[in-house]
Formats: sequence, structure tokens, C-alpha cells
Amino acid sequence: MDVDQKMPLSRRAFLTSACCVAAAPLFTSLTLAAAPGDKRLVTVVLRGAMDGLHLVQPYADPAFRLYRPTLAVSPDDGLIDLDGFYGLNPEAQALLPLWKSGELSFVQSVSTPYRNARSHFDGQDVLENGGAVLGDEKTGWLNRALSAIPSPSSRKAVDVNTSAALLLSGENRVDVWSTQTDLTMKTDETAFFERLYRNDPPFAQAIAEAEVIDGSTDTLFADQKRGAKTADIARLAAGMLMQDYRIASFSITGWDTHARQKPAFRAPATDLAAAILTIRETLSPAAWKDTIIVAITEFGRTVRENGSGGTDHGTGGLAVIAGGGIHGGRVIGRWPGLAEDRLLDGRDLMPTGDVRELAAAMLYRQFDISAGNLTNIIFPGLDFSPSSIYLKSV
Repeated sequence: MDVDQKMPLSRRAFLTSACCVAAAPLFTSLTLAAAPGDKRLVTVVLRGAMDGLHLVQPYADPAFRLYRPTLAVSPDDGLIDLDGFYGLNPEAQALLPLWKSGELSFVQSVSTPYRNARSHFDGQDVLENGGAVLGDEKTGWLNRALSAIPSPSSRKAVDVNTSAALLLSGENRVDVWSTQTDLTMKTDETAFFERLYRNDPPFAQAIAEAEVIDGSTDTLFADQKRGAKTADIARLAAGMLMQDYRIASFSITGWDTHARQKPAFRAPATDLAAAILTIRETLSPAAWKDTIIVAITEFGRTVRENGSGGTDHGTGGLAVIAGGGIHGGRVIGRWPGLAEDRLLDGRDLMPTGDVRELAAAMLYRQFDISAGNLTNIIFPGLDFSPSSIYLKSV
């Protein structure tokens, strides 16, 4: 990374510390890989634990508004009705045309096997490693999948902006590129560091210095820059997918909404919509028809809103599927309900599906990877078969 040599020493210390926070990385990584055939898969990691109950709200569940008196939105207040039970957050309304055309679905109440501790670091490791538990294995399921694709013509991958995420780490080669060096942070990331360092004067001063660069009004934390950057990365991914690459992966941050969730949710939700729509617009119609985008997060958030107008780390969450060849326009998965006795540990949405099964289904559909390889190599311990509900839904 080329860092401005005029940066004050305290700001350097701040950035060094900040880059170590898994929940709020300063860079968004893009990884691409080559595979045979015309089908394509894009995996988007939503870092920070996206609140699926806020993106797709079960407004018809009578308990929902009781748990979320300020966060719940009704169709009368702007929530976009999807099917009479679920509604789409208006911050993601740009995705509605895809829903109506059958090119978008949501997968409700899914999670990895990770439970209890609710650490971003560990949760993301389990999500990207694909195992049943947090272990010492430091390879990613998408990298292992490259080795299992029948007759692969190439296993080359490239990571744009930073070193490869765990998702693509492994024996298959990943090249690293570096693009622009301007740093931006979202509302939840800024709030995280303000809470973390407010009692440490040197770091508090570093944050203040980082917020104003050379006395200008251009800030390190300017959300308005981030959407453009996300769209640029999505456009780059789609452009590469139009060439020899068939697998792409990148991240969208900003989902750790402990406080002021309504305004904090705006930027990442806009980014997600921009990423999906940019990929669709950049690909040719034929390529889009053979493409699936799956967006996943490390865990969901608590059913109850907290006293700061946000939500805390939970378990059951939401995944997003988009693509020109899917049978979309539906919310997939079994809804567990929000009655008190149906919540996990009395606080979280009860998971009714394994996000690894969803990822396995997409690999099976797009690249004909065998069920045996999916359960024994790519997702050890997963119970997967071609009768998966997720295959029936796409």
C-alpha cells in the first residue's frame, strides 16, 4: 500500500491498528479464478454480520414489531411488500426489478455451524473455511472447490486490493494486485473505532487527524466514495468474468450495526444493490443467464433491537441469491417464527438451514462438482445431496 508520506505518525499508528480488525477491514478484496465452461459464480462476503431481519423484514409476524419498535417498518411506512409476509427494506429498493423479473431470491434463517461466542474474527473464519467448527485448517472452501471442478482448464486466481481472503486461500495459486489507495470507512466502522479508542487519547487524536486530510473537507470516512468503489470492483469482476474467469469473490463491509442502525444500514445496503446491478449490467445477456451471485455473512443479529437503536451479534441470518438463470422472486427456507420459545438462546433467530449447504448447491449447479467432493473435501461434515432445497429453488 502506498501511504501518503505526509501522514502524521499518530495516524500511521491508527491505520496499522485498524487494518487488523476483521469486522471492519479498510479494503475490499476481489478474487477471481478461471474454470471451464460458461457458467459463473460470484461470492460476496458481507462482513460485519448483516441484519437479515432488517434487509428482508418479516412484517407479518406479529412479534416482529414488538421486538423492534423503532427498527420495524410496515408497507404503510415505506417497506416494499414482497409476498404478503416479507418486505424489502427501502434502502435496497434498487433490487426490486430483479425480484419482479425472477432474478433475485432471499434465503432466510441460515447460518454456519458457528455458535455462542459471536466473534467476527471466528465467525468469518468458519464462514470462509467451510468446516463444521473453528479449527487450525487455514484453507478456504472456494479454493478447495477449484481443485474439485471436473477437468479444470486453469486454477489461476487473482486478488485485487489486498492479500487473498481465507475463502480463496489454499494450494491453488492466487495472485495479488493493488488498485487505488484512497481509504474510506462506513458509519459502523467509524463508530467501532470511536468506541474502541475513546479512552485512549493518542488513538482518539489519530482518528481526529484521519477524518480531515490536509485540512480539506474530504474525509477518510466519506461514505459517498464507498458506493462508487464497490461498483468499480463489481464492474471489474464482471469484466473479468466476460473473459477467461468463471469464479469471482469480493467483500462488502459496513454491516456491524450496533448503534443507529437505520442510517448506518443505508451505505452497505446501497453497496450490495449496486454490486449486483453492476454485475448484471456489465455482463452480456448470455453471460448473465449463466451467472449466480450468492451473498453471505458470518452470522445474523439479535431479534431484539438494543438501547442504541441497533442490534447485537446473533446467529440466524439471511443470504442473497441473484442471477439470470435462477427461478427467483421468492424467499427460500423455513421460517422458524419469533415466538419466545422459538428463539435460539432466547435472543437470536433460530437457524433452519446451513449456509454451507447453500454454497454447496451453487457449486453443484454451476460446476458439476460431485456430492462426494462437496461433503468430504470442500465442506467437511456437511450433509448435502442433489435433493437440496436450495437446488430446487434455483
